[in-house]
Amino acid sequence: MRGIIGFPDALLGTGVITQDDVTEFAIFGFHNDVPIGSWSLEQLTPETTWVLRFDTDTLEFPTGGHRLLGTYQAWNANGEVNDCGVGGFGFNGGNYAQDVCIDNTYIEVSSIDPDTPFRAFPEGVEVSCEASLLLG
Repeated sequence: MRGIIGFPDALLGTGVITQDDVTEFAIFGFHNDVPIGSWSLEQLTPETTWVLRFDTDTLEFPTGGHRLLGTYQAWNANGEVNDCGVGGFGFNGGNYAQDVCIDNTYIEVSSIDPDTPFRAFPEGVEVSCEASLLLG
């Protein structure tokens, strides 16, 4: 998965921000280098599952999937990973796994350990997709 996250420069280095602070966001899913779906903030509706936490100090999305600890991520995919819309794409970082939704369907083979680090990298930085990195 590749993506874009944008927020006011003044928030860089201030710790964890939420979906309410984000001004730009998009994710693009790939399997064997073939695009499998995407979702962007421009597609957000009142029915969209949208929970985001991002640490602007470490450039990581907190993982582990615990709502009370602020480590839950839900980007157009709920805890059952089945509400990304017909023809849609979404990501969920819950307490069971980090996984994706395609076309309102939980993709079981996409599941990885919920505590897998989830780092972000500036555009142009070469990142190995063989590692556990999901957004770059």
